[in-house]
Amino acid sequence: MPSERPGSALTPDLAGLRRRGAITELLFLYECTTEEPTQLRPIAERLDLTVQAASHVFRQLAARGLAEVRDGRYRPTTAGVAWLHAALGLVRDDVGDRLERLHIIRSTRALALAPIAAGSEVALELRDGLLTARPGRAGASRGRARHAARAGEIVEVDGLEGIVSISRGRVTVLTVPLRLVGDARAVARLRAAIRTRGPGLLAAHGLDAFHLLQRATTRPIVRFGIAPACREASHVGVDSLVLVLEEELPRFLGPFEGSDPPPLTVRSLS
Repeated sequence: MPSERPGSALTPDLAGLRRRGAITELLFLYECTTEEPTQLRPIAERLDLTVQAASHVFRQLAARGLAEVRDGRYRPTTAGVAWLHAALGLVRDDVGDRLERLHIIRSTRALALAPIAAGSEVALELRDGLLTARPGRAGASRGRARHAARAGEIVEVDGLEGIVSISRGRVTVLTVPLRLVGDARAVARLRAAIRTRGPGLLAAHGLDAFHLLQRATTRPIVRFGIAPACREASHVGVDSLVLVLEEELPRFLGPFEGSDPPPLTVRSLS
């Protein structure tokens, strides 16, 4: 076991507890602090150790100045008490941070794809970025309808089991040179690209791109906050198609830099 400075924190977080013997040392010192035993056997029994193993743990802690025998009792040193408080505090904070990031959802609301009876089991899945529910259990995530709902209505679902599978949506950036904005062939190519991609988010960066995209489709077009919209759509499995002038591409890609960017592909319309 590697030697360490007296009082140094051996368990900075949950990952640090993976070090061989770290958990046992932490629990051993806790017993010494709260019980001040006169023998090792009670500690060994509580920690499910042999007396020989408990003796080995004590010797390791004593060698680092964290534990000692004083007045016939096994006790932590001043450095040992400080290490114990620091280690447990850091573990508590680490667990708290992990729990904050672990969102446990016990109930939800979904769009009914078919008539659903109150109290019936439903399967949940994500379609076009919307959480949907249909009768039955054939799905990775399931629950029970809290009330009856007709197709197209919102139904409340509780008793959730499983996880709704979400594949990140892809952002496809189509570039077009300014000289082709008024070309009828560019409109035809863009119309074909939209038809091939199917449903998803459509966006245009700048006036010229919006003018061209508007000529190719009657679908709604996102003009503002394109990067945040594409990121959010990607997180719920929705693809995005964005039209950008070639000259504007570097400036457009800037907001997509940073942590957790969506899958992004750049293609030329021409």
